[in-house]
Amino acid sequence: MQENPFKFGQVVDGPYFITRKEEIKQVTALLNSANNLVMISPRRYGKTSLIEHVVNNLNRPYIKVDLQLVTSPEDLAAQIIKRLSRLFPLEKIKQALNSFQIVPEINLNPLNNEIDLSFDPASSPKPIIEDAINLIEQLSTPQKRMIAVFDEFQEIRRIEKDLDRQLHALMQHHQQVNYVFLGSQESLIRDIFENKKSPFFQFGQLMPLQKIPTLDFFDFLSDRFKPITPEYNRIATSILEISRCHSYYAQQLAFFVYEQLRDPQQPADPVSETVSELIRIHDMHYERLWKTLNTTDMKILIGMSLSELSPLSEAFSHTFHAGATSTIFSSLKRLAENGFIQKSETGYEIDDPFFKRWITQRRNR
Repeated sequence: MQENPFKFGQVVDGPYFITRKEEIKQVTALLNSANNLVMISPRRYGKTSLIEHVVNNLNRPYIKVDLQLVTSPEDLAAQIIKRLSRLFPLEKIKQALNSFQIVPEINLNPLNNEIDLSFDPASSPKPIIEDAINLIEQLSTPQKRMIAVFDEFQEIRRIEKDLDRQLHALMQHHQQVNYVFLGSQESLIRDIFENKKSPFFQFGQLMPLQKIPTLDFFDFLSDRFKPITPEYNRIATSILEISRCHSYYAQQLAFFVYEQLRDPQQPADPVSETVSELIRIHDMHYERLWKTLNTTDMKILIGMSLSELSPLSEAFSHTFHAGATSTIFSSLKRLAENGFIQKSETGYEIDDPFFKRWITQRRNR
């Protein structure tokens, strides 16, 4: 049986990667220079897949740390060192650690054969971070310059006050590393890299990552559905209309539609059937999410689900009793920060198209 050609929820490359010709060209040029990159896009737009695709083609050493999962400066240092230990011989890492100002305790985890590190809790985090960040430069070479990626970089301000200042003070002296900073909260990332008072002001080239162009996405879907159904063009169009070209949701929907089409008892409309099934599967999750919202947030999401009106328009406020423009704006900002909505080139839209349909169904039930 032919393998399902769609993949979601993971970093993708090879046949699962949808080519972004212009973005690949821009990222490659930056990483082939002495510059750093700042990439902004909503979650699950494919930032990491794009970076890894370029890095794999460049054949350069690469580490990635997700700051959303980091709890302290010491934890950040440990995560950096752990990832470097996957690229270099353990003895080389141990030798480097012996020269640290504060030498960590190292244990080899027998389950995955990776190192676990811990620092004396009474130690100052400043020299720990200093040594860990400088180790990236130390292990890099002019022939194989390291690429260090920090995902959800806006979290740096949560981890510890002035940690951004310390990191910049170290990174600005590195000559053999390209730093890549990824972020999903545009206002926070722009404040870090565009605010003149920020230590990271203009530290890298800012690159907003947009959705995959509709035509490119259509060709990708159509080509993969063609061997299994004569309705490949119609199905590709329906998937993109429902997902609004959001790469994660389009790939997810395409995966399950493909499975429907492989079933001898396939439904007459596999896309609609799959959407209904996905909404049913996520029903309890969506209900839990809904209960976390306040009344204004609920009104905004209901209005955005039931109409195409701009949530900042008078017509929207009047129709859905959403309140003053200032109240709506505060709600939109809160919903964006929590990942419910995103700001697109044309305005605001609900991030999860299945959640949007769940709201509509609940309202019409």
